[in-house]
Amino acid sequence: MGNDAKRTYLVVIDDSSEAGVALRFAARRAAKTSGRVEVLGIVEPQDFVQFGGVQAAIEEEQRLRIEGVVSASVGEILDESGVEANIVVRQGEPVKTVREFIGEREDVHALVLGAAPSGHPGVLVDHFTDHDAGKLPCPVMIIPGSLSDERLEQLS
Repeated sequence: MGNDAKRTYLVVIDDSSEAGVALRFAARRAAKTSGRVEVLGIVEPQDFVQFGGVQAAIEEEQRLRIEGVVSASVGEILDESGVEANIVVRQGEPVKTVREFIGEREDVHALVLGAAPSGHPGVLVDHFTDHDAGKLPCPVMIIPGSLSDERLEQLS
């Protein structure tokens, strides 16, 4: 099966525990369906800082932090599952960045998001299950952040 024919599960990752749960689910699901995982890390724009050099340094620091989080999360989980993965880091407002990314990629078969185990589920979960739910070119999978590894294995 070529890369074009593989199901691609897009996971938006940050340093939250629920993002890690979503990534574990997507990796297990991809392994069971001969698919692959696309991991999107988003560097959010910083509030305006008067001195451009300071703002650029802050944004670069955030980019390096996100790349580190993504690499660490992806490395251990994907090594376990053996699935193919691609890591992309983009800068921008999260909802707009995800929407644009999915719009550019016909190979994305599902957007996999982790929901916080308590309180507000998260900005992306809130947005893509409300405002854009009927407009996306792929399904949205919401993975509860409280799921255990055993339960993830059963459900994937």
